[in-house]
Amino acid sequence: MTKPILPLSVALLLTCAAATLPATERVALEKRAAKGDAFAQCNLGLLYATGRGVPKNEGQAVEWLQKAALQGNAFAQSNLGYMYANGKGVPKDEAEAADWYREAAQQGNAFAQSSLGVMYASGTGVSKDEAQAAEWFQKAALQGDPFSQGKLGFMYASGKGVPKNEAKAVEWWQKAAARGYAQAQYNLGLMYANGTGVQKDIAKAVKWYQKAAAQDYAEAQGNLGFLYENGIGLPKDATKAVEWYQKAAEQGNATAQFNLGLMYENGTGISKDAAKAVAWYQKAAVQGDVKAQGKLGLLYANGIGTPNDDEQAVEWWQKAAEQGDPFAQSKLGFMYASGRGVSKNESQAAALFEEAAAKGDVQAQFNLGLMYADGRGVPADQAQAVAWYQKAAAQGDPQAQCNLGYMYETGTGIAKDEAQAAQCYRKAAEQGDAQAQFNLGRVLYESTLPKDDGQAAQWFQKAAAQGNALAQYYLGILYEKGQGVSKSETKAAQWYQKAAAQEYPKAQLNLALLYEKGRGVAKDEAKAVQWYQKAALQGNAQAQFSLGLMQESGRGVPVDEAQAVEWYKKAALQGHAQAQFNLGLMYESGTGVPKDGVRAYAWASLAAANGAANASQERDKLEESLTTQEKAEAKKLSADLSEKTSRPGLLK
Repeated sequence: MTKPILPLSVALLLTCAAATLPATERVALEKRAAKGDAFAQCNLGLLYATGRGVPKNEGQAVEWLQKAALQGNAFAQSNLGYMYANGKGVPKDEAEAADWYREAAQQGNAFAQSSLGVMYASGTGVSKDEAQAAEWFQKAALQGDPFSQGKLGFMYASGKGVPKNEAKAVEWWQKAAARGYAQAQYNLGLMYANGTGVQKDIAKAVKWYQKAAAQDYAEAQGNLGFLYENGIGLPKDATKAVEWYQKAAEQGNATAQFNLGLMYENGTGISKDAAKAVAWYQKAAVQGDVKAQGKLGLLYANGIGTPNDDEQAVEWWQKAAEQGDPFAQSKLGFMYASGRGVSKNESQAAALFEEAAAKGDVQAQFNLGLMYADGRGVPADQAQAVAWYQKAAAQGDPQAQCNLGYMYETGTGIAKDEAQAAQCYRKAAEQGDAQAQFNLGRVLYESTLPKDDGQAAQWFQKAAAQGNALAQYYLGILYEKGQGVSKSETKAAQWYQKAAAQEYPKAQLNLALLYEKGRGVAKDEAKAVQWYQKAALQGNAQAQFSLGLMQESGRGVPVDEAQAVEWYKKAALQGHAQAQFNLGLMYESGTGVPKDGVRAYAWASLAAANGAANASQERDKLEESLTTQEKAEAKKLSADLSEKTSRPGLLK
């Protein structure tokens, strides 16, 4: 209860006495009080309560108020109730306070009626009874008490203690607002802003917010800031928005503190200052503002305006997640999934994604799809992955649209449908998703759908411009072959170069071929070797074979037959038929390795089985030179090597 000690009429009496009440007047008042004058007893009690003209003594105040109250003085009864309610001069006793308020209220004392309404509304000192609360507020309101008028407006607006009636709420708030009651002015502003209980009228909303704001009512100041920021009912003015947010924020209004943080973070209406944004978010977050907690977590996680601190990020997201905020649940899930700021726990991550996804958080829906697709934290379930990708895709998430396209293209978790895959890829591609742009180009270039090399080239170009290495590689192929674009080996080389620089082995291989042949670039066998080597070290079988050829022949590199054998062997073990054939020849002639007819036969046999030209003739020739025992060893070795090598059909 935030009411003054002194009812208005008594306060006027004491204004005359003032803080320097002459001793003669005080003595006269004491004499009248001692003779039983209730009015004098009441005023003497109030003097002791406030320390005006006498030393402050709340115990003495209670004694004199009690004397007057027992004589039925309503002012004394009302103030005695206040003393008991707040434990001033007596032990706190809310039931006793309610009794004295009732005595005064029944005599028509508005302050007591209002106070009794508060006690019934909250169940303080009496059994909670909202209907009784409304009755007492009504009595005080009819006497013009603005606090009670405001409270009665709230009862009608919320339907507590009275039938809900927003129009009546407006009526009572208008009465209170007209008497300068700031909270009612603010509430009236809300009603006009939302068209609740009254016809929507933003101009009137602004008027009432301004009146309340002028009295430093923080919520009204915050709302004025919002209206200025968004140009609603007022000229759009970010600077004024900041001013009003600042006023409300400095009074501790959490929403204004959050909004002020946003203004600092984005540099809207004020110089951008991430550190100040963090400070204001912190103030709002400690008050439980869930949006501020989410923002604060984000800034700590990314080290914006504050040093990176994943543990702090987790702590704030945890607080917001406990309030059911889906954004925080999604972010917290990511931290558990990646083990940032908390021990890695994919089951916990999946559970958090599930909560947030069920509330419509698009990032959580996408991540939950990933978890089901990969079997992380949940049993692998491709159909569930598709279902969550579909939900996120329906909200326009490009990553989900792209992944859903892949599921349709491959028939994973859903019936294969290349047309549907292309449609999903297109939706994501049109939003600028580089992977989707590449996938759409690839589908248009390679799939069983009607081919459209020109369209494919355009999508590859978009993805390539974003640095997608696969798109750069494919664009190189199109320029090299003149498919969908004018043939240009120079441009092909340029695109292969970009993809190769990103360590894409197929692009490194193709670039090496162009340098070796001098197509689109000046012939440079040394550079060819360099690019073959980069691709070969990444396991590209064709590059390993080509590098073996260069080292065997001494092109672009000094002759090194032993090293050539090693590269042939790496390619051969991946099922490269020509490498298997060349390796057989090296063993047959003892070039780079000790001569070994058994191994020569084994590799020639594998090469023949894999379709290498002339390999079958070489195998048959070698077989004639082997003893019976060597033939058996060679065939066994060939079978063993066949088990160890990759099938050539798997080579890409």
